[in-house]
Amino acid sequence: MKEGLAIGASAEQSLVTLPDWAITFDGPPQVSVLSTPALVEQLEVISNAVLEPYFETGEASVGTIVNVTHLAPTPIGMTITVRASVTAIDRRRVTFYVEAVDQREKIAEGIHERFVVDLARFAQRLANKNGKPLSL
Repeated sequence: MKEGLAIGASAEQSLVTLPDWAITFDGPPQVSVLSTPALVEQLEVISNAVLEPYFETGEASVGTIVNVTHLAPTPIGMTITVRASVTAIDRRRVTFYVEAVDQREKIAEGIHERFVVDLARFAQRLANKNGKPLSL
């Protein structure tokens, strides 16, 4: 990982919630809302975006901890804004405060941790786990 990442580094993105992000309750009435897994995915994506400028060639990050409280429902089609801010750095382990808001209120907040990995070593570990030789 390149030098320069600091506590307080952050990113945010606004996006419209998509139908395939929904969980649907068959009711009656039938209700579709933004699912927790889809929301967490967007919080992971924005956290990774904070790290991307600091990756060396061949590096990426993987999520290792997610502790997020989903506070309020969001209808599909509404815009949400996801944010991530670095709160701790321990070599390749980076901790974030994450939150999401929709057009009316805060819908999620919590902690997310990512670990920066060397992709070749990561791929080798997966290949070993599968019992298959790695072909690069």
